[in-house]
Formats: sequence, C-alpha cells, structure tokens
Amino acid sequence: MADPQGFLKIRERELPARRPVPVRIKDWKEVYQEQELGQLQRQASRCMDCGIPFCHSGCPLGNLIPEWNDLAWKGDWHDAIERLHATNNFPEFTGRLCPAPCETACVLGINQPAVTIKQVEVTTIERAFDRGNVQPQPPEWLTGKTVAVIGSGPAGLAVAQQLTRTGHTVAVYERADKAGGLLRYGIPEFKMEKSVLDRRLRQMSAEGTRIRTGVKVGEELTGDDLRKRYDAVVLAVGSTVPRDLPVPGRELAGVMQAMDYLPPANRVAVGEKVEGQVTAEGKHVVVIGGGDTGADCIGTALRQGAASVTSLEIMPRPGEERAAGQPWPTYPMLFRVASAHEEGGERVYAVSTTELVGDDEGKVAALRLTEVERGDTGFAPVAGSEREIPADLVLLAMGFVGPERAGVVEQLGVDLDERGNIVRGNDYQTSVPGVFVAGDAGRGQSLIVWAIAEGRAAANGVDAFLMGRPSTLPRPINPTDRPLMV
Repeated sequence: MADPQGFLKIRERELPARRPVPVRIKDWKEVYQEQELGQLQRQASRCMDCGIPFCHSGCPLGNLIPEWNDLAWKGDWHDAIERLHATNNFPEFTGRLCPAPCETACVLGINQPAVTIKQVEVTTIERAFDRGNVQPQPPEWLTGKTVAVIGSGPAGLAVAQQLTRTGHTVAVYERADKAGGLLRYGIPEFKMEKSVLDRRLRQMSAEGTRIRTGVKVGEELTGDDLRKRYDAVVLAVGSTVPRDLPVPGRELAGVMQAMDYLPPANRVAVGEKVEGQVTAEGKHVVVIGGGDTGADCIGTALRQGAASVTSLEIMPRPGEERAAGQPWPTYPMLFRVASAHEEGGERVYAVSTTELVGDDEGKVAALRLTEVERGDTGFAPVAGSEREIPADLVLLAMGFVGPERAGVVEQLGVDLDERGNIVRGNDYQTSVPGVFVAGDAGRGQSLIVWAIAEGRAAANGVDAFLMGRPSTLPRPINPTDRPLMV
C-alpha cells in the first residue's frame, strides 16, 4: 500500500492550478497547469489501500486504483502505467474528461476530501508517453476473422483496439473527416487538446486497426454490405439525436442545438476554416442545459467574445454537501464549478423556457422564462415569476435521446427498446446474430468511462462469437450494471 499514515499526515486535497482566467480565455489550450510531481505523489500517498476499495466499484472500468496510487507514490511509473492500462485503454481521455465517480466512492471521502485519483491517472499516462512507455502492441498472429466497427468515439476505439490486439482484422468507420467522434468534435480544445487523441490513433494504426474516415455508413456502405464483408459488426454510433425544445419561436434563426454549434468552433480552434460558422462574438448567449455540454458551450462562447452568457437549468441548484438520499459511496448531485463556469456568465436554476421571441428579421432577440417548483407530478410554474432576458444566440444542450435510426440501424434490423436504444444481451449482441452494440447507442447517453468499459466488454462478446469459445479478453461489466451511480 501507499504510506500507511499518508491520509493522517496529509489531509488536504491538492489539485493543479488552472491558468488565470484572463489568460486562458484568449486561447484554446487546456486550462490546467502541470502539477509539481512531489505534490502529486503526496496526494497518491493518501490512498489507504482499504480492505474494501469502493473506488473499484465506483469506476465502471474497475480500475486498480490503490495499486497504481501506490506505484505512483513510489515513483515506479513503468509498473503504474501497466496496472492502469490493464483496465483502461485510454486513461489520457478519462483522466481529463471523466467526472471521477471513483473519487466520490473513495473511502477516505467519508470524512476527508477524497484522494485525487483522476489527477494521478492523467499524470501516470502522460509520463508514460513522455518516456516512450506507450508503444504499439500488434498481435503475434491473425485469426483470419474480420470486424467492422461503426463509429470512432471512445466505445468504438476501445472495442477496436481490444479486438485488433487479439488478432482480428478490424476496420473502424467514421463519417466525419477525422476519427474520434465526440472526443474530437464535441469536446472543446480547452478540455482536451486533439494532439492527445491523435497520438493514440497513431498507436492504433501501428497495431493494425484500419481507420476509415469520411465514410457514410448506411449510404455508400449499407447494412447488407457490412454483413457480407465482415464476420461481425459492432455499432458504436453513440446517442446523437438531441432533445429538442418544443416552445413557440423554436424556428427562429439563432436557435440551435449545441452539437451544431460546438463542432465548427472546435474545427476553427485547431486552425481549420469553416464557412458559415455561427459564433457568439458580441452576442447575448443563452445556454439551456446545465450539464457538461452546456459548460462546453459556455467556455466556447466566452472565448469567441460573447457579450454575455446565461446558463439555464430546470432543476434547483444542487447543494454543497451530499443530500440524505445520496449517501456515500453513490455519486451525488452536488454544486460543481467547471472551468468554464469560473470564466464568466450567470447560472440560473429552477427555470423553464416558455417562449423564444424574434425580431422583424426572424432572428431570436429574447427568451421568456418562468421560475418552476418541483412537485409530485413534475415542474409547475411559479405565479408572477415570468421575465424576459436578451438572447441573440440560444444553444440547446439538454442531452440526447438515442441513436439515429435512419440508415445502418434500420438496415441491420436490430431491435430497439422503449427509449429508442439498441437492445443487447449480456454478450452485447443485438437481436441480429453477429451484430453487436457498445456505448451510448445501447446504454443511452452516459459517461466516457462507461463508453470505454462497454467497448472492452463488447470486445469479449465479439471474440467469443468469432472463435466459438469463451474469450480470454477481460469483460469488466454487465450491460445492465450501474455500480454506485444514482
């Protein structure tokens, strides 16, 4: 274990500093500064190596957290990355983007600030890349079996890497011009610079994974084509149908889905030219939705020079401490301040949009809202609380309701559940033999850590199907598992 008295001697939780707000909103670089190594190792020493490490259950990947905390504390970075990669293909993604349910499940968190698990994770993988300890792992032999993976987000990349290393010939299809899915075009540069994604894609290509971009599966390559060409197909298409806002004025110019706004902004941030891009410069921006996508819109709008940014959330403001119904080690709903919230804008809770008001040119000019109270049957407006706020650009960041049905999903004929997600069994196989699903397309909108975990688990099912025997690949989760998450 790490220092047996570490959590007694070091009680404070220390994280790397964020770059000053006036500096970082002038560029698109990641917001965190590098943490002093000794400080990080002291944080790792606080890990208690508990008799029952609940962080394992809090993490969908089942990361061996006490083990690599101990190795990081000792400075054994080579073995630390080996233990981290044993359960997580892409710790450089989760170390930056995961909300760290492992930390809310940390035993130390019962009466002290939790261990900074996420920061130890990202430092471990970054030191491994810097020292050349992340090398391609091509298979020793090929099985002769072929697999098509549709979608190059975290679930698709995880299943592809696992199956390639096992010896199967894997092709990943992506309709965008570059691979990465939402990791590339949905996550702003200030949260994860795309060089981090590109170096991992280079490793996968060197291992033998064939990444084919700019291919619209369902059009130029149909479901029938996939079944004829490949021994197995994995749908990792994500949950990309956005939840809409059915209020008067929704059709006005300047009202758009977050995922129509963020990808062009992310392209421009890395030097690409985008014609007809909608920017927030000089505009009063209203973001509807208080989750991670909403925060991404806030940070992007501020960097584009918005005149003001207001974030609306229908739920009441969360508390600073755990609610009675969300005890340790569950993941609690707490008031959290993302880097984007720190940079500016106003956060308004317990309100609902009633109308979007346009000007004479058909452009949105204002948003009408009302305060709401939550009752037994839903949210009810508070009488006399109606008001209007200026809005030149309204971004809808209210989540997603399932995968796109038109195209390859319909062509393959897979069953859908009542929520519109693709039905799968314990082996991640759909109702169509040889067709599998991983990630948000089957689970519904979720976290990046769940996507990677499901990709790894689906790879086990695919390998067993192809080889006709139990797979030796790890299978960390059941599709219905939701450990310690409320």
